[in-house]
Amino acid sequence: MTEYLILSSAAFFAGLIDAVVGGGGLINVPALFSIYPVGIPATLLGTNKLAGIWGTAAAAVNYARAVSVRWSMALPASVGALCFSFIGAYTVTHIPPGFLRKCLPLILLAVAIYTFRRKNFGQDHIPRYSGYTEFALSFLAGAGIGFYDGFFGPGTGSFLIFIFVRFFGLDFLRASAISKIVNVACNAAALCLFGFGGHVMWRIGCTMAVFGVLGSLVGSRLAIQKGSVFVRQLFLAVVSILIVKTSYDAFFH
Repeated sequence: MTEYLILSSAAFFAGLIDAVVGGGGLINVPALFSIYPVGIPATLLGTNKLAGIWGTAAAAVNYARAVSVRWSMALPASVGALCFSFIGAYTVTHIPPGFLRKCLPLILLAVAIYTFRRKNFGQDHIPRYSGYTEFALSFLAGAGIGFYDGFFGPGTGSFLIFIFVRFFGLDFLRASAISKIVNVACNAAALCLFGFGGHVMWRIGCTMAVFGVLGSLVGSRLAIQKGSVFVRQLFLAVVSILIVKTSYDAFFH
């Protein structure tokens, strides 16, 4: 019961944070590894995907009900992410991601500095593309992030938000909404791979999923009520934590 209590609490707060800016894995994954220190890493990661996908889906539905989601951007990005996350997962079995591991903290630092210096970044919603151009670029963005998620993974949600704000002209709130939809596709691909490989603890994962959904509903409602300023602030906080975490993993672990 103690294990379930700890993991359920972690899942709730992971769902809350993830619903706003991504980064729920920063809470769920360490919690699973601390509770099951001798567990198979693939099984713990698969369980995290099961726990997270339902919360992400619930947040996506909540956003879709409250803000105008640009489906002409969200759907092609999701298809690209779904397809290329499989390719990324296959690639990592042949090419170790060691080089990317060391580059990631620097990439995240650049994202944080850019966002921090531009005070109005992500406050205005002025989509830059439409028609075939929007479709093609959205698919390419989803494919790139999907491949990264399958190949390596940390910070996927934050990268999605940054890309939709910086290159597509969305505000932080709508970028977060679309990132949840694309994240569902990424997580679905990963969950299929882990599930068919027998690397999911279904009972634990389903329990965490319930609390993850509750947390995601709270988080998405907070984001909708408080708007893009709140999302931007939390985005900077999560990216800062990711910089510390990925730097430690790359250079000191």
